[in-house]
Amino acid sequence: MAGGLVALLDDVAVLARAATASLDDVGAAAAKAGVKAAGVVVDDAAVTPQYVRGLAAERELPIIKRIALGSLRNKFLIILPVVLLLSQFVPWLLTPILMLGGAYLCYEGAEKVWAKLAHHESHGADDAVQDEKSLVSGAVRTDLILSAEIMVITLNEVIDEPFWSRLAILAVVALVMTVLVYGAVALIVKMDDAGLRLSQLPGAIAGFGRGLVKAMPVVLTVLTVVGTAAMLWVGGHILLVGTDELGLHVLYETVHHWEEAAHDATGALGGLIGWLVNTAASAVLGLIIGALIVTVMTFTLHRRRAAH
Repeated sequence: MAGGLVALLDDVAVLARAATASLDDVGAAAAKAGVKAAGVVVDDAAVTPQYVRGLAAERELPIIKRIALGSLRNKFLIILPVVLLLSQFVPWLLTPILMLGGAYLCYEGAEKVWAKLAHHESHGADDAVQDEKSLVSGAVRTDLILSAEIMVITLNEVIDEPFWSRLAILAVVALVMTVLVYGAVALIVKMDDAGLRLSQLPGAIAGFGRGLVKAMPVVLTVLTVVGTAAMLWVGGHILLVGTDELGLHVLYETVHHWEEAAHDATGALGGLIGWLVNTAASAVLGLIIGALIVTVMTFTLHRRRAAH
């Protein structure tokens, strides 16, 4: 009896150690994949604050919460099942689907550039509050593309793992990235409120609070520009890599050649300069593709809507 109990406890201990090792492996793989997707995470964090510009202060966090919940739905109900099934049965479809998402990002970025150049005025705060449903829907649609990019990058890092390990790693990355992105966005958009409260305190803290309040409009404007550039960069890079994977190598090889030439010509700064060259080329490609899509949309769907 005692011997059987000891054997049972030994079995439980072995299982516990195996489970712990498995969790450690999942955590390590998720961390590695998350690092690979960090660039897209930064893009996501830069894009999102523009959706709450012009809103009343009390509506900012509720809107961000709704977008964050939409992001979780995107990842867990749409992207995660789709990428797992595709990777299991038709992995060759992942690249074309991702390229469609990249083209949509290019369109979004180019449309914002065109609106700025054409001096189209944005809606006021009242219109934004009245149209919160459309605002959240637009943000969640954009998040769907960026989240898909994050998840596919993660999948590429763990494609050789067993199915259940892939599922666990993707789920961990989806949850952690969502919390990081929208937590950072919430901090960014509420900085001015924090500065206002600090400005009411005595001494140097008040000066810091006033400086924070004055700085935040500039920070949000910069983030809007960065967010637009990020759409073009990420979208263009998806298309650049996708065309290479589909057998059209000339674009990717040309940009890669420019990147290597810049790297070799700039010494210690070679890594940074090479990355900037690749990023700029991706953004230009994104702007060109996006402009073509905007032109087609303008002379087809938009004109048809105007006629109606």
